[in-house]
Amino acid sequence: MGDPYILMLVALAILAIVDLVVGVSNDAVNFLNSAIGSKAISVKNIMIIASLGVFFGAVTSSGMMEVARKGIFNPNMFMFQDIMIIFMAVMITDILLLDIFNSLGMPTSTTVSIVFELLGAAVCISLLKISANDAQSFNDLWSYINHETATKIIFGILLSVVVAFSVGAVVQFASRMIYSFNFEKRAIYISALFGGFAITAITYFIIIKGMKGTPFYKDVKHLIEGNTLLIIAGSFVAWSIIAQLLIATFKINILKLIIGIGTFSLAMAFSGNDLVNFIGVPIAAWNSYQAWETSGIAADSFSMGILAEKVPSNIWLLLFAGAIMVITLWTSSKAQNVIKTGIDLSRQGDGHEKFQPNPLSRVIVRAAMGLNFGISKIFPVKVLNFVDSKFQKPVIELPKDKTYELPAFDLIRASVNLIVAGILISIATSMRLPLSTTYVTFMVAMGTSLADRAWGRESAVYRVAGVLNVIGGWFLTAITAFLAAAIVAYLISWDMIMIPLLLILVAFLIGRNTIRHRKKSKEVKKQVYIERAELITINGVIEESADHVSEVINRVNKLYTNVVNDLANHDLNKLRKTEKHVVKLNDEIDGLKDGVFYFIKSLDETSVEASRFYIMVLGYLQDVAQSISYISRASYKHVNNNHKNLKKGQIKDLKTIDVALSALLTKEAQIFDNRDLDNLNGLLIEKNELLKDVRASIENQVARIRTDETSPKNTTLYFSVLLETQDLIKALMSLLETYEEFHLSTKYVKK
Repeated sequence: MGDPYILMLVALAILAIVDLVVGVSNDAVNFLNSAIGSKAISVKNIMIIASLGVFFGAVTSSGMMEVARKGIFNPNMFMFQDIMIIFMAVMITDILLLDIFNSLGMPTSTTVSIVFELLGAAVCISLLKISANDAQSFNDLWSYINHETATKIIFGILLSVVVAFSVGAVVQFASRMIYSFNFEKRAIYISALFGGFAITAITYFIIIKGMKGTPFYKDVKHLIEGNTLLIIAGSFVAWSIIAQLLIATFKINILKLIIGIGTFSLAMAFSGNDLVNFIGVPIAAWNSYQAWETSGIAADSFSMGILAEKVPSNIWLLLFAGAIMVITLWTSSKAQNVIKTGIDLSRQGDGHEKFQPNPLSRVIVRAAMGLNFGISKIFPVKVLNFVDSKFQKPVIELPKDKTYELPAFDLIRASVNLIVAGILISIATSMRLPLSTTYVTFMVAMGTSLADRAWGRESAVYRVAGVLNVIGGWFLTAITAFLAAAIVAYLISWDMIMIPLLLILVAFLIGRNTIRHRKKSKEVKKQVYIERAELITINGVIEESADHVSEVINRVNKLYTNVVNDLANHDLNKLRKTEKHVVKLNDEIDGLKDGVFYFIKSLDETSVEASRFYIMVLGYLQDVAQSISYISRASYKHVNNNHKNLKKGQIKDLKTIDVALSALLTKEAQIFDNRDLDNLNGLLIEKNELLKDVRASIENQVARIRTDETSPKNTTLYFSVLLETQDLIKALMSLLETYEEFHLSTKYVKK
């Protein structure tokens, strides 16, 4: 009878390892962002420090494991079979949920997902037990669910978002008022006091509070409890003196030391708080199985009240989980990716914005501007000028081609991010309350960036939209986790055969999305863009951009052929897929246009011609993209509305044009590939002949209308395709002529 449950335990163990790898890959950036964004420490050293923090944090997480056993539901109300179904449903749902959210690129939280998955599965099984018992009603649900603790946990997670943002903003504003942006010129004692405060906070909240989750706490408990103020005061004095000596004697930058210690502490807090999300459920399932196996009672009759008791955690198991997290930290491509949402939204200065503004973000920004105007009328001018003086940024002179080496923010903000986030997470961990480390670190970073005036008029609406998207993702995660876990629990309770079927589904989805991720990574490498940081001269722009333009021409060639063939076959599905590829091409070119300001800024002062050339190339590329976009959209709309197929004569004319256009575009792509821009006469002759064919097709259609054409929709579509084809040909040829002109001008300059 125990065999099915042993298999379930094996499945839970495998799912835990997979969940551990996926979770760390997504969450590692939370404790790496500040150190990487400030470029205070080399990436290798950051990874070593973070690895040590993760490893030690795993040991302090044992107290958090009780959340999975009794934090959400009352275990004495469930039988062993019920508990195993709940735990199995939670782990299957967690893997599927993380995988789906990662595939969609939506922000998610492992803490939020595990809490609401436990809640959803427990509610489902509770309702099933209530429905099978005539003596119980829906009101008895609260005897199954630990609603007081569950409400406390959920409220704590939600409150942490507000608290993290507010505390981050207040501490950053105070820190900037003390330091300003010229922190190198501050007196040594100020840096020493700041370092003393920061390291004291880390020492107390991370080390001392963190020890409460370990088996070793009882040995030092009598030294800590009752001596809180003495420990804090003594630590502050000691660390301030040490910081003074390090700065004055050894010329050590105390801010870099704080960032190193803060990265360690935040990684430790992350591991201590989030490890329960990955292995808490399998450990609780193993404890349940051990208690049931020796009881001799049937699985559907053995009460799981034992889970309400304190169960000592296996320190070796925690260390093994910590080792997996460290290995993942070093080997995961996602964990090593430094360009993350947090850095983009908190960087000091403008640049490419990941999120698009929405009505709510616009309203919030307008309200903030109004509030700022009101504050400026209340406070004296001298006070406002004094505050403004603290936010005057120093001018850093770097070569134009080295501007990308500037940090996203300075050492002060990086230190505050790490200190505040570490303290908040460790407080919650010491109280055995799970919170979302993703959103605490994110909201702290958003609060500090707001207080640091990183959100200017040029970027505020985008940054606020990004914050709203992340918070919206939190609610979406919670709702989806609850419903999905409830559905999976119901399916498993309906028939145990659903477990292997669901596991097969998990394996299939993970395998499919892994293949898609690799394919997408390859596509990113081929993405059409012009490297703005390195292209300084007109000749450099021509050389480096030619391959990318060739790629655009080849893609347009393929897209045009697909539209013509799919339109001829009246194939709606293929037209829909083509439309997606067209939208992707347009987005890439729009991204280039959004960055034109930064491209021009990166050029040498003498490279005015390169700027003009680049702007003209982007204009022609946009014309090409708009033409193929209109052709694709009009064709899709025509077929989607179930209008009549194009006539055979119309299809024949379009395919003739497609063949000629394909040959022309192939030759044009080869010219860019080979940089053969000296002689375009042959290609220009072919262009004129093709334009004549397009005009002839238009005249043929006019003749058809006068004789046998009966469909106005067909005529509209046909004329639209032909006219946009004309514009497409002209734009591509103008692009080629532009390259020829500037290519010849650079050759003339060299001579």
